[in-house]
Parts: sequence; structure tokens; C-alpha cells
Amino acid sequence: MCGIIGISSNKSVSSSILNSLKKLEYRGYDSAGLATLSDGVINEVKSEGRVDSLEKNFDLKNLKGNIGIGHVRWATHGIPNSVNAHPHSSHNVSVVHNGIIENSTTLKKSLISKGHNFKSQTDTEVIVHLITENLRSSELELAITKTLKQLQGSFALGIVFKDIPDLIVGARRGSPLAVGYGPNENYLGSDSYALKSMTNKVTYLDDGEFCIVKKDQVLFFNEQGKKINKKILELSSNEANYDKGDFKHFMAKEIEEQPTTIKTGIKEYVDNLNKDISIFNFPWNIDEINSITLIGCGTAYHSCLMAKYWLEELTSLEVSIDIASEFRYRRNKFKKDTLYIFVSQSGETADTYAALDLCNKNKMKTCAVVNVIESSIARDSNFVLPIHCGPEIGVASTKAFLGQILVLYILILKISSLRKEIDKDQYHEKIKDLKALPSLIEKTLLHDNDIQAISSTFNDAKGSMFLGRGFSYPIALEGALKLKELSYIHAEGYPAGEMKHGPLALIEEGMPVVVLAPRDKYYKKTISNMQEVIARGAKVLLITNKSDNEVVSENIWETIEVENTNDDLLPFLLTIPLQKLAYYSALKKGYDIDKPRNLAKSVTVE
Repeated sequence: MCGIIGISSNKSVSSSILNSLKKLEYRGYDSAGLATLSDGVINEVKSEGRVDSLEKNFDLKNLKGNIGIGHVRWATHGIPNSVNAHPHSSHNVSVVHNGIIENSTTLKKSLISKGHNFKSQTDTEVIVHLITENLRSSELELAITKTLKQLQGSFALGIVFKDIPDLIVGARRGSPLAVGYGPNENYLGSDSYALKSMTNKVTYLDDGEFCIVKKDQVLFFNEQGKKINKKILELSSNEANYDKGDFKHFMAKEIEEQPTTIKTGIKEYVDNLNKDISIFNFPWNIDEINSITLIGCGTAYHSCLMAKYWLEELTSLEVSIDIASEFRYRRNKFKKDTLYIFVSQSGETADTYAALDLCNKNKMKTCAVVNVIESSIARDSNFVLPIHCGPEIGVASTKAFLGQILVLYILILKISSLRKEIDKDQYHEKIKDLKALPSLIEKTLLHDNDIQAISSTFNDAKGSMFLGRGFSYPIALEGALKLKELSYIHAEGYPAGEMKHGPLALIEEGMPVVVLAPRDKYYKKTISNMQEVIARGAKVLLITNKSDNEVVSENIWETIEVENTNDDLLPFLLTIPLQKLAYYSALKKGYDIDKPRNLAKSVTVE
């Protein structure tokens, strides 16, 4: 959440900062701002709303300076307006900040008593005045060290100084921050995606570290203020230029890309020659693992739930799943024979990273399933399984969700084979089915017109439900989440069998209910639950797979039939109509599909 960019150069930086903010806007978009240094003056421009609004508020030619910082905000403390937008500045310091300062109220009272005046409602402004105060008695490096020790909570910081006009200070605790290297200029960024347009050489700060970035030099320090050496990494360059193309929204493009991204993922992990799954450098003997715990947030949590069903079906391993924000605060009983799998699109999800950190401190086996291989979660896990989806810009995850469940399914199949819990013929048959999946997804995407027509009913309703059993239940949860995220319609996902234990009271005449009932072992039970809902006046959208047999039920409002495959893989196909339903519902309402209100792509605050 929130995006930071800083540039120290031998030429004017305001235009480059603005271009980077546009790339970072998916991280925060309720306000934006930038500050440059020129002729001993901090030039600050801020605006409520998107980067486009910021761009209209000033003339780039008049915003001089070869050094500067910029920020896109996702509000935590203080309403979205130009006063609360970043940067925040005193007479000699300007700061941009991602994260939350938990002791800001206490620090603010102390600073006010020393004569400091505050303009905003934000916790960030405390950092500005704290640095200003510490600079009165200390040189730069000591002042920064003292300031960081006084702050409680999480932060990624970019700081410029009126009286030290040739450098930017960056600092990290809990929120990601990277340094980029270029000719006659260097960069600070919260996101490698923003830096890729300028450089493919980066260094990532670890927790507690800070850096001094000049146009021709970068210095790194640990939390004690001692100089340290850091590695320079080279980013892959194939994701540097990612735009909407002919699509109206990134989300539309990302939905349509799924046959390609799934095909790419399968190619990465399936050995066609040997008809086997190849997962290289797996660091443990399979006999060392007797249980698996999967951890994630939001859509990633639904991926974990999907994996739980597959693990129970295909292995005899003990399996548990956990929401990261709950896991990190519970009294966990860590076991050496447990593999902990952390799922995150960005690889920077704060709660998931904190859960990983907790496991690492207890010396557990850790594995990351991520989309960004340079991310904090990837770097700090024992083993990484990339989902190979390319950048996902739409805040509501689509192709990354399918990528996550694909990689988890492939891992589970391999584990089942290694443990000899699946016979060779069945194993090879499932791999064969897997290779056919991209073309089935492509065919399922053709239900476009049907879903467009159906979406109006959901927009007119005050709420809706999504029901499924077994493998379909996690997809019901994901479908409900997508509709909530994009259309702001109340939607709930339930196990179909739970309806009569309370939720049935909510069903009323005309309420749209999505029933996921593929023709698997749960089919007849789910159809019975569907009939209970229809009897109470609901308009049922049934999503099933193609079959010669008719659906054993009457009074169904609409039916969508996806392609046919084995039961394991039907969740991939069931997901597609739900993604499109959410998309078209939001489109008809005129909402900002790629940037839904109150949400951010990379959730880097607790």
C-alpha cells in the first residue's frame, strides 16, 4: 500500500518522478505528491485524487531540482486530501512514508511540547518533526539512527534535506524498499515495477537498514548505523513494458491472458519428455515432511483453501490453513516435520511476511508461492515456487489466483507421486489433463455475452450468495470476494450444506444466488441445496460443466456450462465466469475497475 519513488540525478527529476508515480498508482490512489530540492528550497506539490490530478496542478518546467521524492497514498491516518497527502515537510526536511507509526500519538505530544507545529492528521508528519528535532543535536547518520529507534510500527521512508541537497535517505522496517542504479543517477523505490522503466539493477533493503542515495554513490547502514555491503541484483527485463494494449482495463486484459499464463506455468514445471513434474532444488527429502500448513490473505487464502482440498484428496499428509494475520498472533505449536507454504501475489503482504518471519525465527521449513521473485517473501523463504504470471496491475486478482492454484496443484501432484500415494498411470493421466487446461480456459472465456447480460441482476440486488461444496467451495468464496471488491455489492460465499444453518434466513424473492455444481461427487447434494434456495424465491445462476445429462432441477434462472475435465481441474474453469461477472457488474456501474475504492494491490500495512 502506497508507493514511493526517489531520484538523485545530474538533471531535472520531476518528470521522471511523475512517470514512476503513474506506474505505482495501483499501490495507492487517493492522493499523490512530490517534492524536489532546488536553490536551497523544498518545492512541494500535492493533490487529492489520482496522479492525473497532481499533473494538472503544476507546471513541470517550474518544478526544478535534480533530486526529489514522490508518493501515491492509500490512506491510513487522516482522510484523503491535499493536506494529508505526502510528502510532509518541515522547514528543512521532507518525507514520504509507507506503513504505520504505532506510537505517533505519543511522539506527537512530545514534539508539540518542544514547539513543533503539525499541519496534517497523519502519523507520517511525526517522522518529519522527529528528524528535524534530532538534526538539531546530531549529524545526519546519527540523527537518522536515533529517529528510527524512536519509531514503533512499520515503515519505508524516503527523506530529503534542504541543507544537504545532494542525497536521499531511505529506510525500511516491515515495508519493502529498493535502491536502483543508473548512469549519473540512482533511485529509491517501494516497488521494482516502478524502477524497471529506469534500471534493471537493484538492491533490496532488509528490515532495520537505511541507505544514503546520491547520484553517483549509494551507502548502506545497519540499524546500529554501521556501514554494510549489499549485493546488487539484476531484474528480469521481460516485464518492464506492460500496458493495457487494446483493453479498456488491466483486469480485462489479465482475465483474457489466463490461457497464456497457465500455459507458461505448466511449461515451467512439467517435463514433456519424461511426462513428469520437475521441481528443481527442493531442499528437503520428502520423508522429512509429515504435515503442511498454508498461509495467506484474501485471494491468496482462498488459494490455500483450494490446496487443502487437493492435499486431502491426493495425499495422506496432515493439512492446515491459516489467515496470516491470525497465524502471527496465535500461540503456534511449531513442528520440525511441517512445511509452511506462504502464498502472496506481490510477495510483500505485511501479515504474510510477518508469519514467514515468525517461522524463520523458529527454524521451520518455509516455501513461498509468489508472483514477484525479487520480493521480500521470496528472498526470505527457504524455497520459492514462482507462478510466472507476469505483472498483475488490477487490484482484484485474477490471473495470479489461477497461477497460485496451478503451482500449488502441481506441487501437490509431485508430492503425491514422491510419497507413492498415486499410481503412475493416474499421475500421468492428471499431467495429460493439466496440459489440456489452457485450451479449456480459452473456450470458457467465450461465455462473455451471457455473463454481461446476467450481471445487471446482481447490480440491482442488495446482496447475493455464492454456494459450493468440496473443490467448489473455495471458488465460491473467491467469486463473492471479487463481486465485493469491484461492484461494492454485499456477497457471501458459503459451503452449500451450511445454508440451512443460518444463511437461508437471508434468502428472499429475487435475490441472485450463484450455485457452483460441477458434476463431481458433491453434485447431487449441491443440487438439493440449490432447490432449497429456489423454493424461497432466489434467482439461481447455476455454473456447472458440460454433460449429456440434464440438470436434475427446475426453476433455474440461468445456467452456464464450462468445459469438461477431471474433477481436480474444474475449479480453474469455474473461476472464469465469476471473474467476468464481477468485471461486468462493476463496468455497468461505472466504477474504477482496476483501482476499487479503499483497496490497494500490495498490502504492506498490518
